[in-house]
Amino acid sequence: FPHGRAYDRVLALTRSGTTTEVLDLLRKVAGGTRTTAVTADPDTPVMEAADDVVVLDYADERSVVQTRFATTALTLLRAHLGLHSDAVVADARTALAEPLPEGLVECGQFTFLGRGWTVGLANEAGLKMREASLSWTEAYPAMEYRHGPISITTEGTATWMLGPAPEGLAEQVRATGGLWVEGGLDPLAELVRAQRLAVAVAAARGLDPDQPRHLTRSVILAS
Repeated sequence: FPHGRAYDRVLALTRSGTTTEVLDLLRKVAGGTRTTAVTADPDTPVMEAADDVVVLDYADERSVVQTRFATTALTLLRAHLGLHSDAVVADARTALAEPLPEGLVECGQFTFLGRGWTVGLANEAGLKMREASLSWTEAYPAMEYRHGPISITTEGTATWMLGPAPEGLAEQVRATGGLWVEGGLDPLAELVRAQRLAVAVAAARGLDPDQPRHLTRSVILAS
């Protein structure tokens, strides 16, 4: 982290409020840059480490894999920017109710694509798939996909677009034999669908999506 730079504010997202790297950063910039933490647990050290704290305790979860806190924090940001709407809520309900695309769970590789702000969502979707179902997943800006990554696309792979796709990309993916998933809902709702896919793939493989191997709920390093 570039401590020497000037910032208006440092915003830390930490569901557990105990992650060592986050706490260390907040302490290093204390007194020079104002800090705000968003957390799900008010009984943790982050309450003292940050100048201001937003507590989303209703978004806490027992699972090691973060789903509810991640989507809640993003919803908070969108609401703050005036980008939350009844249509977004309706899409989220649809994402929870509709079945996943046929053949998707059986795929052996998953690539998530985004444009603009949804590139971050694509990375988050890929991370949830890796954590919960131990799947081979990748994520890219959609405009980069044709410049190399599409070479791994074939029958038995899936490419999921979060948001509007570049012209012609869907046809190119289908031509490889891979499954193309057009994200027609609000991108945040599409992230929820990807979370559901992670659970479904984990179940199909006999895995516990809440307790992945090698992971803990919070990364606490020895001092």
